[in-house]
Amino acid sequence: MMDFAIFWDWLSFAVRWLHVVTGIAWIGSSFYFVALDLGLRQRRGMPAGAFGEEWQVHGGGFYHVQKYLVAPAEMPEHLTWFKWESYATWLSGFAMLCVVYYAGADLFLIDPNVLAMSVPTGILLSLATIGVGWVVYDLLCRSPLGNSDTGLMLVLYGVLVFMAWGLTHLFTGRAAFLHLGAITATIMSANVFMVIIPNQKIVVADLIAGRKPDPKYGKIAKQRSLHNNYLTLPVLFLMLSNHYPLAFGTEFNWVIASLVFIIGVLIRHYFNTRHARKGNPTWTWLAAAVLFVVIIWLSTAPKLLTGEVKASSAAQVYVASAHFPAVRDTVLGRCSMCHAAEPSYAGIYHAPKGVMLDTDAGIAEHAGEIYLQAGRSHAMPPANVTQITDEERALLVAWFEGARK
Repeated sequence: MMDFAIFWDWLSFAVRWLHVVTGIAWIGSSFYFVALDLGLRQRRGMPAGAFGEEWQVHGGGFYHVQKYLVAPAEMPEHLTWFKWESYATWLSGFAMLCVVYYAGADLFLIDPNVLAMSVPTGILLSLATIGVGWVVYDLLCRSPLGNSDTGLMLVLYGVLVFMAWGLTHLFTGRAAFLHLGAITATIMSANVFMVIIPNQKIVVADLIAGRKPDPKYGKIAKQRSLHNNYLTLPVLFLMLSNHYPLAFGTEFNWVIASLVFIIGVLIRHYFNTRHARKGNPTWTWLAAAVLFVVIIWLSTAPKLLTGEVKASSAAQVYVASAHFPAVRDTVLGRCSMCHAAEPSYAGIYHAPKGVMLDTDAGIAEHAGEIYLQAGRSHAMPPANVTQITDEERALLVAWFEGARK
């Protein structure tokens, strides 16, 4: 029977790939329609009810697109609904959350040094933060504050900063970033599922019944769509942040996450302004670059570490293995020159992905990764620069599989 750890790693890869594919589809259609909406122009002689139009060229053909604020006089024979890209992205993202963070809660979700809790408690807390994030956002949008786009955005940003700070006091740094992204992505997908599509269906139903649709439904949907547009780039960063320990694994990680939102908004403002033909605000790139330099500085701010780091209860089984002394010697000799608090390998200044393998606790906590990366596969060390032998790889496999029996 195929080793379960290998199967689970491939399952994780498949879910990640699905999430990337669906995310590209959703983001692509979202960016296109925002650019289209901003580029619409009005002219005389347009059909009744048409708000604007645009001519486009792509793939060797010309396209003539017209937008109706409510609906055309008659329902078209073919009507395409852009919604499944959003739903599939959220569902695949939640599946990835389950496969990686819930199934591996002891390693990736819960940090006893941050907040000691059981795995079920951690999972319930994770689900609660995602749900509460949407409820708070939706209530703010429906409140009188929702009548002011600028005021609403400022308050929402304040809420996001508070959430970034709070999440770092609940979960591991990596999980905190992931959850901030998951909360934001849930807001975006719920906007489509709970507001944008239902409002559009109301308009269609009114049209079919011969009633004049209320323009407020389109206005509300457009506001939520605008929020989705500005939140997209920060979500992409947060979803990829697990590859960048200098972002999630440092003392001021919540400040870094907060600044990422501003950078994302600045970049989208640049493109939105260009698409609307309202100028070329190059200052946004300078501001984004300055904030990025601030993030680099924050990532290197020293953090006082006290006490001896001990392996979690889940990792103790690997320390107790009879193979562990030999495994420790192998890892220290073949891996720790890079994976250490102060790497000694030329050109490596920070442990890749924040993985520290220079202590017993560090080795035990990353047993699964060692098993897959250096035992079952030859992914590590890169190009086998430290000359790890087949016998040593076999030792790593025997250690991990023996400890799990």
